[in-house]
Amino acid sequence: MNIKLQDGSVQHFPGGASIYDIAQALSGGLAQQACAALVDGEPSDLRSVPQGDCSLDILKFDHPEGRHAFWHTGSHVLAQAVKRLYPEAKLTVGPAIENGFYYDIDVEAPFNPDDLEKIEAEMQKIVAEDLPIERFVLPRDEALALADRMQEPYKRILIEELPEGEDISFYRQGDFVDLCAGPHLMSTGKLAALKLLNVTGAYWKADAKNKVLQRIYGIAFPDKKQLQAHLTMLEEAKRRDHRKLGRELDLFDLYEEGPGFPFFMPKGMVIRNLLEGFWRDEHRRAGYVEIRTPIILNRQLWETSGHWFNYRENMYTLQIDEEDYAIKPMNCPGGILVYNRGLVSYRDLPQRVGELGIVHRHELSGALHGLMRVRCFTQDDAHIYMTEDQIREEILGVIRLSQKFYQLFGFEYAVELSTRPEKSMGTDEQWAAATSALQAALDASGLPYRINEGDGAFYGPKIDFHLRDCIGRTWQCGTIQLDMQMPERFDMSYIGPDGEKHRPVMIHRTIFGSIERFIGILTEHFAGAFPVWLSPVQVELIPITDKHHAYAEQLKAQLADQGFRVESDLRSEKMGFKIREAQLQKVPYMLVLGDKEVEAGVVAVRSRKDGDLGVMRLEDFVARLRQEVDSKALD
Repeated sequence: MNIKLQDGSVQHFPGGASIYDIAQALSGGLAQQACAALVDGEPSDLRSVPQGDCSLDILKFDHPEGRHAFWHTGSHVLAQAVKRLYPEAKLTVGPAIENGFYYDIDVEAPFNPDDLEKIEAEMQKIVAEDLPIERFVLPRDEALALADRMQEPYKRILIEELPEGEDISFYRQGDFVDLCAGPHLMSTGKLAALKLLNVTGAYWKADAKNKVLQRIYGIAFPDKKQLQAHLTMLEEAKRRDHRKLGRELDLFDLYEEGPGFPFFMPKGMVIRNLLEGFWRDEHRRAGYVEIRTPIILNRQLWETSGHWFNYRENMYTLQIDEEDYAIKPMNCPGGILVYNRGLVSYRDLPQRVGELGIVHRHELSGALHGLMRVRCFTQDDAHIYMTEDQIREEILGVIRLSQKFYQLFGFEYAVELSTRPEKSMGTDEQWAAATSALQAALDASGLPYRINEGDGAFYGPKIDFHLRDCIGRTWQCGTIQLDMQMPERFDMSYIGPDGEKHRPVMIHRTIFGSIERFIGILTEHFAGAFPVWLSPVQVELIPITDKHHAYAEQLKAQLADQGFRVESDLRSEKMGFKIREAQLQKVPYMLVLGDKEVEAGVVAVRSRKDGDLGVMRLEDFVARLRQEVDSKALD
């Protein structure tokens, strides 16, 4: 059979050779490091045998699908260890996730830290045994019988939910068997470094009406150095946790009275207003206008948009005057009503319309996480209405604007093109045209990107920007969605050069994604030490004794008059204590004021980053501060 390899070359291999055999023939090192493969773009086990000519990518741990197979194997080793130690435990599901794996397990008593230590030690034994992992398939009736023999009722439920007529795959390692689609590693011995991280409660099928299970999270790597680096990153992430910093710096918080509904304090509002002001300035320069649409709109609108049928489980609904209404989960339908208020000429297009719109979405309580996953948030939405021949340039314009924003904050980013999901509206032809248009714009931009199959919005494909923060974590923020469905459903039109009505094309896009989430990301990215232009307090005045208070207040007024955010610490505390307090509050500059400074009319400057900068004239310090603020410099 002829195999097209990742480098584009085509090599011939004998029929019946497995992917692992092919990897060994190419390189012993490649076979040693291989985790999984893509056969004609589809994930596959190394143990599988290609059925004729195909393209083949052999994947190591550094590829997302390779990591997925590695971590999925980790979840099976975890389940096997649990069953060895707690034979009465019932297994449910154990997927690989973005950073590791977990397994949901039904046990009588919750697991505690000592239990996790025992389970992890048993996992190490299973790794040391280097058990070969084998895949086998059974017809439905035999698969159900096997689940019954294993006394795994949750597996029986999962099998019953699979489509009729399909063979069902299982994986075996030693005496352990689990229902699974795969792929997996060749043996358990590949998990050279692993760690169980924590255990939490989780409802079966994420439904609060169901039983609470024990969810054990773990991580694994091919070597101990990678594991240690990851654990160090997790410790750093704890230090940077935006929920902790939000309280310590008095920026924002969440209360039991409103789970998922964040409160912003005065200092947090400074950051929020600065971000929104920057957003408005840059969008004005890029040719956008701004609107505001209502938060509550009636059912008919949401039926027309398709949200009532495709998104209702995430919507808050209510009745007004005995009619159904919904609190908007998205801004687009209201924006379309604004577009449709009058006739639009082709000369008016493109229209770029922005809205910092508050939306509400019902998230499960277990999914809520600080500002990262909330039920009420502000989307920095914009909708662009255009002709088909304007698509490429408009998408490129959004890409350039997004790059400008992300570079300002020092973010690296990766780009994904997400295609049609199972639950969607529109014809195959419309989806193909929309996906092709996005792909063409990405190709023209020169940005590298990957295809994310089946993860588009229900009304169209999308481009997603995944930001990488300073400790290597990724966050999905900006999105560009090309929509040919909403214009049709709302009967949108413009008058073309021929005097006839034509259907516009619509782009939905965000850059921050959500103001709340972006502030959470920034808080962790900068560990609360925001750049000077974003810092809620830019200068802290620290008089050494009471007799220096008057000079401090004089300087405070002068700096405030020039637009700087300044506070003075007039408490009867020692200077060292005040400096430490200002440093804990992440204030960029501290001005220490004593007899010499008062007499000479100068300031002794301490920098959050560089420490003691010496004595300066006030005008020189102001010039330095002004330059940092106006340039929006990173520290």
